[in-house]
Amino acid sequence: MPIIDSLLLELDQEAQTTRRVLERIPDEHLNWRPHTKARTLGELGLHIAAVPGLVAEFAMNDNVQAPTFVDPVPNSTQEILDALEKSIDKAKEILAGVSDEVLFSSWNVYRGEKLLISQPKLGVLRSIMLNHWYHHRGQLSVYLKELDIPIPSIYGPSADENPFA
Repeated sequence: MPIIDSLLLELDQEAQTTRRVLERIPDEHLNWRPHTKARTLGELGLHIAAVPGLVAEFAMNDNVQAPTFVDPVPNSTQEILDALEKSIDKAKEILAGVSDEVLFSSWNVYRGEKLLISQPKLGVLRSIMLNHWYHHRGQLSVYLKELDIPIPSIYGPSADENPFA
């Protein structure tokens, strides 16, 4: 089995979980933030929604300039959910059929002429597209808990939901 097939399977499975967490974001709290240095609930949700598609596109380039991050502000939870669907579709379209040879080829990030990062594209997909995605989803669950919004099951029962009961 090509390596990309296992990554795409994981992406599909985790997209379902991510969707359940994003669905809990209430429109009336999109501008809430737990700290002045933190993203708002809406910004974090939209970032999570966009990660798979953006990172898949970014990772399939050999040489890229370090991006400047600007968080767009969503107007609704539905906008976030729509962005997730588009992002998952985009990632699957970009990554479908990518060979192991391509996955082990180098991905380089520069700032101007200075090389900042060099690693295999597989590492980018694993660490940024997936692990980074999970990290932010965990942050989102803390935001929701702070707002007293029930947390869905993620990897088994949460304090608010038990799929095994």
